[in-house]
Amino acid sequence: MPIPGSCRRAGRGPEMANWYRFLGILKADLRERTRTVRFWLMLGLMSWVLLRCFPGLDEGYMTLTLNGSDRGYYSSAWVGMVLAMVNTMLLSLGGFYLVRGTLTRDFETRVWQLLVSTTMTRSMYLLSKWISHLVIMSVVVTIGLLIALVAQWWRAEDRQIDLIELIKPSLVMSLPGLAITAMFAIWFDLVPWLRKTAGNVLFFFVWTFLTAISVAQFANGKDAQAVNNWRSDPNGMAVAARDFYRLERLQTGDTRDFSLSIGSPKPKGPVHRFEWKHWHVRPMDLLGRSLWILVAIGGVLLAVPFLDRAAAKAGVGQRQQAGSGARLWWLKPVFGLLALVPGTQLLQAELKLALRSRRWWWWVGFVALLSVQAFAPAEGAHVALLIALVWPLDLLAHAMLRETSTHTGGLVLTASRAIERLIGARWLAGTLILVALCAPSLLRLGVQAPISALALLVVLASLPALALAMAMLSRSARPFELLLVASVYIATQGAALFQVETQPWECLETHGLLGALAVSVLALGRLHWARAAIGR
Repeated sequence: MPIPGSCRRAGRGPEMANWYRFLGILKADLRERTRTVRFWLMLGLMSWVLLRCFPGLDEGYMTLTLNGSDRGYYSSAWVGMVLAMVNTMLLSLGGFYLVRGTLTRDFETRVWQLLVSTTMTRSMYLLSKWISHLVIMSVVVTIGLLIALVAQWWRAEDRQIDLIELIKPSLVMSLPGLAITAMFAIWFDLVPWLRKTAGNVLFFFVWTFLTAISVAQFANGKDAQAVNNWRSDPNGMAVAARDFYRLERLQTGDTRDFSLSIGSPKPKGPVHRFEWKHWHVRPMDLLGRSLWILVAIGGVLLAVPFLDRAAAKAGVGQRQQAGSGARLWWLKPVFGLLALVPGTQLLQAELKLALRSRRWWWWVGFVALLSVQAFAPAEGAHVALLIALVWPLDLLAHAMLRETSTHTGGLVLTASRAIERLIGARWLAGTLILVALCAPSLLRLGVQAPISALALLVVLASLPALALAMAMLSRSARPFELLLVASVYIATQGAALFQVETQPWECLETHGLLGALAVSVLALGRLHWARAAIGR
């Protein structure tokens, strides 16, 4: 007698039921992610970046070069390697900001309370989240593989398609690194103080540290022991560098200094191309890469004992945040002066809302940054200025999201001209906070180099506008947080983006254009943002 399907499923036991719940959570998580604007913006941005990763010989830059002027013909193996190297650098960073937040959302929406009442184990719940992180990042990798195929055919240097060689670098190099990124996304959602801006900033430096490990292993990859080693860094750059070095030594017999660059100007001399049709991965290298996947799984499972405590802390944190607020007695003279200016009531309210939630350590840092800018030597004052730009990061990044998070859009945005007045007040509040943080530098530059002071003012005005515009587009604070932290870090390495003292005209031009672009986005998208905040 045939058994009905429902009875057959019921007879499979609790293990099969847990797997159904596992797949159900995975499916629901993927649907939730792919419906967000942030996902499609990230996908579009990564697609645009990857389209630029396969330049022709007549273009002024190269993506992946050996010894400054060598690259492979655009075969399937080479474009796959280029894609994997770019993903290890960019997607391992951007993917974290794309996928994180799902555990926090389950805690805050109390979905976790429903899930915990079922027979599903906590380890299976976390593993389903980890796999969904990997699937989302794998979608970006898959789009990149399609772009790489198109680029190979378009450049017509080697039109023989080899799908295995195309996909192999992404599986061997990118997948373990993305698994580590997905594991960090789990942990940063569990630890309460890492769930928002602090975690986003900290992970940037974690990623920088992991990248430095990759570079260090590559730098030591030319001696015999390193070349024959099976261990690798999380991103897999050392594996590729060792194989590039072995190939060059085999083809040329040359043991000269070897260099590998990701993103570099086109050399002044000719570009030398070589054949790269197959990447022969050694079994011991596969073992080394597989260990990183096991490390990621182990890291996820280590988080299981902390899951219940993290869920409980989420509710406590929300209640504490709702009831927090300082009196700001030390700012009463400032608000008294603002009260003398007609029409500043909304600006005062925005400043109080932004500053009342600041903890004592934030104000201690505020005073310390002012002191260093005022009394330290020029180099120390410049570093303090860069830190001051990041100090109110969460205020700037979350300003446009307040109505969405507090569900007050229907109350705040229905008055006459409320949208324009609110956006203007939030921009001005952010600008005034930055001006206060950078006041010693502004005064010093105003006396010594007025054009540099003007450039700094333009920088301070453009950043709040850019924060509002990016939050309006993505409905998330993370894109601006990542952009500003990365920009300030690059500026510490000598980039001209915030060098108002040495390159004021470049700063004026760059931030003037960014500010104008941000104002255009705010003007065009304000009505759509208001409808979304109201919930229509």
